[in-house]
Amino acid sequence: MNIMETPSSTSNYFFYDYKEHVPPCDMGSANVFGATFLPVLYSLVFFFGLSGNTLVLWALLKHKCLKNMTDIYLFSLSLCDLLFVSTLPFWAYSAAKQWIFGEAFCKIVSAAYELGYIGGTMFIILITVDRYLAIVHAVFSVRTRTVRNGIISSVVMWCVALFASLPIMIFSTIQSDGERYVCHTFFPQGNVSNWNLFNLSKAIVLGFCVPLAIIVFCYTRIIQTLRKNRSYKKHRAIKLIFTVVIVFFVFWTPYNIVMLLESLREQNVLTGCEFRKRLLIAQQVTESITFVHCCLNPVIYAFLGERFRFYLRRLLYSCLPPSLRYKISDQSHLTSHALPASIRSSSSGDHDPSTVL
Repeated sequence: MNIMETPSSTSNYFFYDYKEHVPPCDMGSANVFGATFLPVLYSLVFFFGLSGNTLVLWALLKHKCLKNMTDIYLFSLSLCDLLFVSTLPFWAYSAAKQWIFGEAFCKIVSAAYELGYIGGTMFIILITVDRYLAIVHAVFSVRTRTVRNGIISSVVMWCVALFASLPIMIFSTIQSDGERYVCHTFFPQGNVSNWNLFNLSKAIVLGFCVPLAIIVFCYTRIIQTLRKNRSYKKHRAIKLIFTVVIVFFVFWTPYNIVMLLESLREQNVLTGCEFRKRLLIAQQVTESITFVHCCLNPVIYAFLGERFRFYLRRLLYSCLPPSLRYKISDQSHLTSHALPASIRSSSSGDHDPSTVL
């Protein structure tokens, strides 16, 4: 699914470059690759992303855990990921066959895709800043990391993501492309290049450069603070930080490099039919790699945290048959509504990095 595609710059089977006055570029091989590769990967991401993020929401709602800023951000991140993965079955079918779901649904699915995609990045930023405040500015964060501020900042981020998604929702439509119908973003004829350049810049700056800069800054300061911490768990926390940064960099950098090349192609800096075909295949592959990130979000932001693991154990324990519950040695710990002391201490002044991260 190439959401940057426009009739005057890219079609599913032929690429016409009117400015160069060259024969049409046959994109058939690139689209055959996409029709084979994309449905399989979209289906896998849908299954694992739906399972992991549903489990996060279930654990948070089941135990009414939305009582601090961290859980509010985690809840919103999982909502964004669920919104995003819910669109993948439609794109999978469209990639394999054609779009059969109507124009209104084309706009709805495109908007949901973009909103979940951008919103997920926005809440990764908020979770990063929340961890930064909790560890680096522990005393100051007691006054700022409140439920009220968490709700306000979440609403603001949802509004930013919705505003950034409006062009996709407005300009998404269905067009016949040879023997099949496609749902893509077709910008107005007079300003195709400008709109494409704006959309590419938005994806690179808002979706990669800004989050990466914030992640690197915040986690660098967190590591500097943790190195002074005497907690025996600080090494585990530092390893988790490196995991978060490396995963974000590995999964998002290739796609943004391809987007940078695409922006140069839009400006006719890079030309050629063979280059265009390879760029389209690279875009399909690298964009799909970024999709996997929404499957990893529950792991790196929820399951590895001590607080959430406590919620999850309680949830799984409550689902067991009564006969099995009595055989579990820590029954009294799981049935208690109070958090363990090591986690409760994080809300006083003594921040254990394992409970914050």
